[in-house]
Amino acid sequence: MEFTRHEHSFESRGVTCAGWLYRPEDVDEPPVVVMAHGFGGERTWGLPAFAERFAKRGLAVFLFDYRTFGASDGEPRNLIDPFRHRADWLAAIEHVRSLSVVDGDSLALWGTSFSGGHVLEAAARIEGISAVVAQVPFVDGPRTALKLVRHGGTQYLKRGFTAGVRDLARAVVRRRPYYVPLVGSPDEFAILNTPDTLRGVQTLIPDDEVWDNRCPARIVLTIMAYRPLTRAGDVDAPVFVAQAVEDTIIPAATTNRLVRELDDVERVRYPIGHFDAYVGKPFEALVDREIEFLVRHLDD
Repeated sequence: MEFTRHEHSFESRGVTCAGWLYRPEDVDEPPVVVMAHGFGGERTWGLPAFAERFAKRGLAVFLFDYRTFGASDGEPRNLIDPFRHRADWLAAIEHVRSLSVVDGDSLALWGTSFSGGHVLEAAARIEGISAVVAQVPFVDGPRTALKLVRHGGTQYLKRGFTAGVRDLARAVVRRRPYYVPLVGSPDEFAILNTPDTLRGVQTLIPDDEVWDNRCPARIVLTIMAYRPLTRAGDVDAPVFVAQAVEDTIIPAATTNRLVRELDDVERVRYPIGHFDAYVGKPFEALVDREIEFLVRHLDD
């Protein structure tokens, strides 16, 4: 099925966010999937492949950038804040439901990694969500941070905590943020520096895109307060969970507990790492399974 893609924008807390609306041709008011990326990601990073496949199966897709990321406005740039991201998700859903060209009553949420938690938070707060896809989902800040500390050791903990406090102190007095690398190799400090992180992220970024590999360090501290897992019991929609068995970032125990807490859940374990879902055979396996899930529930 052919589709078109159009630029859209919406307001989140007074800031303009950028989005793409994918619409299948010859389908009046199609069901719609709202999508956004994970930890520090932008809409161009591997997600158009999913959106295009969904659109070819007759689903509209709204794919957006968070405030301060990609084509969206906002300062300071690259500010990773799960609570701001959650507000952006709620604003994006409200915008999509205002569009006459899609069926806002048949609406699904799709998130990956960090946004795999955001979609659960959003679904727990908004009525009438038809389905949720949570791909390699981040659902427990303290547990995930502990796994990263175990990998990086005491030096990682010390540098991260010091940088986070420094950045928060600068934010309080309205000074420019203290930035640290977002991703890096295991022998250097970065928020994410597991062995597969740098290669995995670089694989997602389009060749013609210049990426500023840094973020305000406060996320080291604020992430500890973010636990989408605690809202799982409030999600009424059916949820598809794609779990990466070889994930170096997300603790398996947190995904297992999420599955236990959800009322209506389908979980599939894939023999892949955290960043493998976007290309090649893992992508093909995932996108086909997600399409089957989405079409089944959005057509109900």
